Amino acid sequence: MNDTASVVTHREGRAGHITLNRPKALNALNLEMINAITAALEGWRHDPAVHLIVIDSSSERAFCAGGDVRGVREWVLAGRSQDVETFFVLEYALNYLTARYPKPYVALIDGICMGGGIGLSVHGTFRVATEHAAFAMPETQLGLFPDVGGSYFLPRLRGAFGMYLGLTGARVGVADACWLGLATHYVARETLPALTAALAEHGIGALAAHTTPPTKAAFSLIETDVDRIFGQESIAAISSSLEAVDAEWAQAALAALRSASPSALNWTFELLKAGKSMTFEQCQRAETLLTRRACSHPDFAEGVRANVVDKDRTPVWAPLNG
Repeated sequence: MNDTASVVTHREGRAGHITLNRPKALNALNLEMINAITAALEGWRHDPAVHLIVIDSSSERAFCAGGDVRGVREWVLAGRSQDVETFFVLEYALNYLTARYPKPYVALIDGICMGGGIGLSVHGTFRVATEHAAFAMPETQLGLFPDVGGSYFLPRLRGAFGMYLGLTGARVGVADACWLGLATHYVARETLPALTAALAEHGIGALAAHTTPPTKAAFSLIETDVDRIFGQESIAAISSSLEAVDAEWAQAALAALRSASPSALNWTFELLKAGKSMTFEQCQRAETLLTRRACSHPDFAEGVRANVVDKDRTPVWAPLNG
């Protein structure tokens, strides 16, 4: 086991254990990490001593803050389109691998879980989140769209919440994540070590003994409004309806729409509508094609600059052109 590696893998009892270990970058997923996780999963696929997979983080701040868009932006600016293509193809292949993995796959989510972090967890069998977990798909603020299978799993959340989360990038706490289906179980952070040990010793049966129901989901109180507003047939109609709602969540959603890339909002809206009737494989193919378009659009480099690199939060978006 190499504790300095960005991904630490080892077998512990029944479990093949994967730990994301790039804490200074909040475990932003780069190509090295994608390859290491893929290799571990492939190596354990047919190992009879490995009964389940456990993936977690060495950091309390983040499970995984998403893909390493800073690095992808550098490739885009350098004209390294093949490297950009390789990154997304291999990341999406890893998402498919976890979705179709023949053994239980348990993600222990403590801290930030965004974008690519959701891709590492949501397609697996169980997503166990702590009170410090925070889920989001903030890609429209970066000139992108909710990828890593987002076009498949977002439309399959409750009602119109997938469209709400995909367009606005709203953060989701553990109770709402369990209610929506982004998470399957709640566990207190202090219980994580005991749960991890029990999973290694007893397998997935340990979940019932170490997890508890979360508190009531706040999203259940706004379900009717979210379904009414985000189930409409255009972004303009959604924005107009939000303007008429005197509620903090609605005004935050409206502000997010106004600050996002117009092109990214358009791509996201159309992709999530189409994803309702598409298979996971079809969604992955559509996302791969759209990634090429999005990364070559100026809004991607500008969105990452403004929100990740310079952090001035003042992107200058290109005119909406589809």
